[in-house]
Amino acid sequence: MFFNKTEEKFITGNEAAIMGAKNAGAIFMAGYPITPSTEILEGWAKEANQNFALKFTQTEDETSAGFNVLGGTLAGIKSFTATAGVGNVLMQDPISMAEAMRLPFVGLVMQRGGPSTGTVIYSQQEVTLTCYGGNGEGLRIVYSTSNPQEIYDYTIKAFNSAWKYRFPTFVLGDGYQSKMKTKVRINKPKITNSYPLVGRQGQITNIRNCYNFEDQLGEVLSKNILEYEKIKDQITEYSEYKCNDAETIIFAHGIVSNAAKEAIDELRSKHNKKVGLFRPITLRPFPSAAASDFASRARKIIIMESSNGHFSRIVKDNIYGLAKIDYLFKPVMPISKEDIISKIINNNNFDWLEH
Repeated sequence: MFFNKTEEKFITGNEAAIMGAKNAGAIFMAGYPITPSTEILEGWAKEANQNFALKFTQTEDETSAGFNVLGGTLAGIKSFTATAGVGNVLMQDPISMAEAMRLPFVGLVMQRGGPSTGTVIYSQQEVTLTCYGGNGEGLRIVYSTSNPQEIYDYTIKAFNSAWKYRFPTFVLGDGYQSKMKTKVRINKPKITNSYPLVGRQGQITNIRNCYNFEDQLGEVLSKNILEYEKIKDQITEYSEYKCNDAETIIFAHGIVSNAAKEAIDELRSKHNKKVGLFRPITLRPFPSAAASDFASRARKIIIMESSNGHFSRIVKDNIYGLAKIDYLFKPVMPISKEDIISKIINNNNFDWLEH
């Protein structure tokens, strides 16, 4: 369904994901129920029951769901899945195959707390898994969203990027975004066309993920890594908030960045603290040049996340030696405006680690 003009709907993040997938031209979803992403599966099933052009399969587990998505993409059908937590773990086998075979796999991940089944609510603990999971090099595209509007927008972008660049692509949300209900602008998107990946134009296409010798795989992998590096600048996205004069820059992604913005406004207006926010939207590939530029201008940066260093490891890998770094880690717990203000105001308690 397409819209000639923008309209607003009051919907949840999971509902926004469904609408984004539909408007991106998705035809087939395969999945297995797992909170907090289950409503995407249920909602797509209802859509498919009313529109026979759409297809749906509830598989026996998440591994099977991932391989079903690969089958759909090989046939040239825009296909996707949605998962969370341990389901994301189980999907790493088909995702690694998609990475090896350069298949446009699309996954919507609503993070929940671990280890194991943990909680079914919220965390930012699936960053490493989504960006680098599997036995490969992490040749993936990962968009970290902060609200239902972005879930809609980046679901569409995920399909476009996956089919344009042929790397597995993910929307990395979380349990809070999936359930919160807000106004979402629904507009007519520009979409990338799909096409059959085997038997294209009457030709048999040999897409492999298994090789007899290391040098054979090494040659293919080197080519894929080179192509990934070449397109990084076309993919990377970030936003910054009041960084130009900031002495302290908060590095945060996803929903935590919303609290950071509120804290920055109060810190500047009430406490005369020059604080800014750098928010990478693509965690993979990471916006290294921009992150390095802002970090080098600040006296210090504070990395904030609802995990114990998933995001921090990526940041430090990209800005090594450019700034003094402190941390605000709250694994599986939300980070509030008040947490951030307290951290900034009580800076005498910082245990600086220089990297």
